[in-house]
Amino acid sequence: MALSCHRQTGACRPAARSSRRAAPRPSTAVVAATASAVPASKLIDGKGIAETIRSEIAKEVAVMKQQHGLTPGLAVVLVGSRKDSETYVRSKKKACAEVGFDSYGSDLPADVSEEEVLKVVEAYNADPRVHGILVQLPLPKHISEKRILDAISIEKDVDGFHPLNIGSLAMRGRDPLFVPCTPKGCIELLERCKVPISGRKACVIGRSNIVGMPAALLLQRRDATVTMVHSKTPDGQRICAEADIVIAACGVAEMVTGDWIKPGAVVIDVGINAKDDPTAKKGYRLVGDVEFESAAAKASLITPVPGGVGPMTIAMLLQNTLESARRAVTGEKVAGH
Repeated sequence: MALSCHRQTGACRPAARSSRRAAPRPSTAVVAATASAVPASKLIDGKGIAETIRSEIAKEVAVMKQQHGLTPGLAVVLVGSRKDSETYVRSKKKACAEVGFDSYGSDLPADVSEEEVLKVVEAYNADPRVHGILVQLPLPKHISEKRILDAISIEKDVDGFHPLNIGSLAMRGRDPLFVPCTPKGCIELLERCKVPISGRKACVIGRSNIVGMPAALLLQRRDATVTMVHSKTPDGQRICAEADIVIAACGVAEMVTGDWIKPGAVVIDVGINAKDDPTAKKGYRLVGDVEFESAAAKASLITPVPGGVGPMTIAMLLQNTLESARRAVTGEKVAGH
């Protein structure tokens, strides 16, 4: 039976109920136009699932405040004035307010010294009100991203990029304190839609430290047989076409076409790319790394762009920060790190 993701519960329902799906909001008009010929039963509603997760977090935060007098706090460090980074930071602060978190922020000029950024990070490391620290990337070229990210306390590394967190993710018998937000969101979509992972073939397209590599590790932890396809992989299309689960994170607009997709496969599209479109108001539209229409014709479930993985990234950031606050409540010590 085909499944569709239901906005109110964040779970997947039988396709027979898909007619109750709410009409797309204006902000998802591009998706509606692209997906007009695709049955609603095939669409994974990442936006709806993210809303459900945020509602769950807000309820737990209210209980935490009442019973323990503790409010989760997220600090965001922004260096420079890139418009896209400023937009991301605003959305994160807004999300914090919606779930009842305290939000802290440091907006630093683009010519700030590396040492000054390190001082800001260290201050947040020492602040007990802050349970998660996020440094918005990219940083100006004169600042070492590695040095800044390594300076974040592993106990507050809610982005999940600390080498010790990634190392623990890669090792059997160990658990990272935090998992990177975007790949964690991909797995959450699969699990909330009750997609079987154990024993299935999975293909991850792309091997970045931020998405591809941790996504492959997460699938492997759930007993999938995982193949990574990248720019040096011969015959990547054939390999991908054998997979039951595809996570596309290659950063190339619409590279993955229907020929790459096995009939009945589940497709998670991480990409978000601007594609010239003279008919669009802004002169472009957003597309993923998957050519949506041809892939949707073969897939049993597929994420749209936008409205798929994107909303899950911030939801997972909030979830990681809440987990850090839980450790503060219990006084749990971080062993082995």
